[in-house]
Amino acid sequence: MSEPVRRGMKPAAGKGAARPWMALSLALGIALVGTSGPVGAADPVPDAQVWSIESAKAVRGLMLDVVAAGPRLVAVGDRGHILFSDDQGKSWTQAKVPSRQLLTAVFFVDAQHGWAVGHDAQILVSSDAGATWNKQFEDLKRQAPLLDLWFKDASTGFAVGAYGALLTTTDGGQHWQDVSDRIDNPDQFHFNAIAAVKDAGLFIVGEQGSLFRSRDDGQSWEKIQGPYEGSLFGLLPTGEPQTLLIYGLRGNLFRSTDFGDTWAQVPLQGPRGPLEFALSGATRLDDGSLVLVGNSGTVLRSNDDGKTFSLFNRPDRLSLSAVTAGANGTLIIAGQGGVRMTAATGADLGQKVGQQ
Repeated sequence: MSEPVRRGMKPAAGKGAARPWMALSLALGIALVGTSGPVGAADPVPDAQVWSIESAKAVRGLMLDVVAAGPRLVAVGDRGHILFSDDQGKSWTQAKVPSRQLLTAVFFVDAQHGWAVGHDAQILVSSDAGATWNKQFEDLKRQAPLLDLWFKDASTGFAVGAYGALLTTTDGGQHWQDVSDRIDNPDQFHFNAIAAVKDAGLFIVGEQGSLFRSRDDGQSWEKIQGPYEGSLFGLLPTGEPQTLLIYGLRGNLFRSTDFGDTWAQVPLQGPRGPLEFALSGATRLDDGSLVLVGNSGTVLRSNDDGKTFSLFNRPDRLSLSAVTAGANGTLIIAGQGGVRMTAATGADLGQKVGQQ
């Protein structure tokens, strides 16, 4: 099988030539067959919408991302399911969503305005804190997913995805422009994540260790040499100027304090030696703590700006894709087992650290 991808199903490497590709969503082993082809203009969004099916089991289905929208929590995942919680993760309500595609990432620029991306290069938008959604964009010709997005404000944003896709909007998503040619990526490596680094600029990580940065709000991009040749699934700005973590396959985690000019590997130790599980998602908590999650129930936490981490392995060993802060020091985790609230360590509530 191909490498697991952070928050989605990841096509095999290639330059877009027609070929079958296998995809793996987290550790589920879901196989899809398709063909890649030249990227064309987006197909118009059809008038007849296909809505996600309401299901009481959605909260335990595959969820790939979870974020805060003001006091509300919003999670996205399989079959177009979007859930929101107004009690910090104790209960969840299914939103009305015009899609049945796997949704891979969600981003809220304020308490009301958010966007979600997923397969068929779909982009959805919400103006009511995630309760209802409209489809802004899709491109069936790509036959590949968008995997992450970032917005500067309610007008300007970027979406990234498979085969080096880079889309941008300057009007809140009413129009999206393909600007993939701004990046020197002749092999069309997949872009897995995008984020803004404090006092520095935008940063993208992707397949085969590819790294790109922009110092001018995404108008131009510089390809930089990375510390690792395997796939990177995410990045986490630590909140300190020019400082970020990048993470990916086999527990590989690196830290830079100069916007990617130099890197130091962060050693991660498991109970039987170096950690080798893929890392898939991360968040910075209000107190400055950093939390990373990954395959086999891995939860890592740092209280020193990412220099060292403590490890907790959840007993269920279900793969995790995303994490965000809950109330009173709890965490909200999303992944193979749906979306759940845990203790600060990642343990089930009431479970003591070390109790398996």
